[in-house]
Amino acid sequence: MPIVKRNVKLSIEEYLEGEQYSDIRHEYEHGEVVAMVGASRNHGRIAGNMFALLHAHLQGTPCEVFMADMKVHVDDCFFYPGVVVGCDPDDDHDFYLERPVLIVEVLSETTAQRDRTVKRLAYQAIPTLQEYLLLEQARPRAELYRRSVTGWDLAIYGPGEQIDLASVGLSLALDEVYRGVRCSGS
Repeated sequence: MPIVKRNVKLSIEEYLEGEQYSDIRHEYEHGEVVAMVGASRNHGRIAGNMFALLHAHLQGTPCEVFMADMKVHVDDCFFYPGVVVGCDPDDDHDFYLERPVLIVEVLSETTAQRDRTVKRLAYQAIPTLQEYLLLEQARPRAELYRRSVTGWDLAIYGPGEQIDLASVGLSLALDEVYRGVRCSGS
């Protein structure tokens, strides 16, 4: 999802209040507001497929999956991931999660660098986060960062491969995630 950065400094309270009334979603990084602009069809398809697969799998568990409009709060930042799963019933803010177990971002040309650096490092500082999944739009490819005893391990997945999301006990085919997606060259 493309971003537009504005040099507007706000307090966290001002940001949260403004987000409730804004027609445009904004992320918040250390006092700066970052406007989120529209997503492509492929972004919506990929995020929607992930949401649907996770939603069906998590029925009857304490875990909840959110798509697009639920923020994640880490330090003095608020981000809107593509899909996020929280399993802590005490993480009960109406507009954001602080203790997610899984975060999924759908990469675009304009967000890939930020998702792989700024957001990844911020998310990995969340003690409850077990996995961070990055999904490319242009081709069926996934990068899964998983917390381990020594830090964070990275696994790359391509067409025909299974992704094991240990954080939620779900094994899924990458092809399911990309169902209906029009990738480059297809």
